[in-house]
Amino acid sequence: MDKQIVIEEYNSDWSIQFEKEKEKLKQVLNNDLLPIEHIGSTSVKGLAAKPIIDIMIGVKSLSEVDIFIEPLKPLGYEYVFHTEFPQRRFFRKGKWRAGTHHLHIYEYNSKFWINNILFRNYLRDFPDTKLQYNQLKKDLAVKYEYDRIGYTSAKAPFISNVINLAKKNYNN
Repeated sequence: MDKQIVIEEYNSDWSIQFEKEKEKLKQVLNNDLLPIEHIGSTSVKGLAAKPIIDIMIGVKSLSEVDIFIEPLKPLGYEYVFHTEFPQRRFFRKGKWRAGTHHLHIYEYNSKFWINNILFRNYLRDFPDTKLQYNQLKKDLAVKYEYDRIGYTSAKAPFISNVINLAKKNYNN
């Protein structure tokens, strides 16, 4: 059985955890030029979230990512191959279904990179939308208590709608 989906109230420590992890990643990857962003619900002040720090790194090409696999291991990151997401490389820190950090690597300025930034920024800039998403997440965590796939799928229409609103609002 999957671990129960738990949504915690916003914790200001999440942004501190991100900054600390970002510095570790920069040191291990030996590259100050890689853009590193805090994404996901923990990156939005006041938004409840699963307590997992989502980090996004931008690369010129996903073919570069193979050289990150070994250097990231000492930091506790495990590469997880997902055939259903060929546009992303994914690393997990922590136990399966109980990770503390998720590292998403996309081609910089790809549509996937941009959509993550748009979604985050729109929630930061529009408090009413943030509140709607906050309530949706809590409702879905109850409805899909142990079903992460169902929970994630049920959020998808809201996320797509927000990304479309953000594209119009930010002229992207």
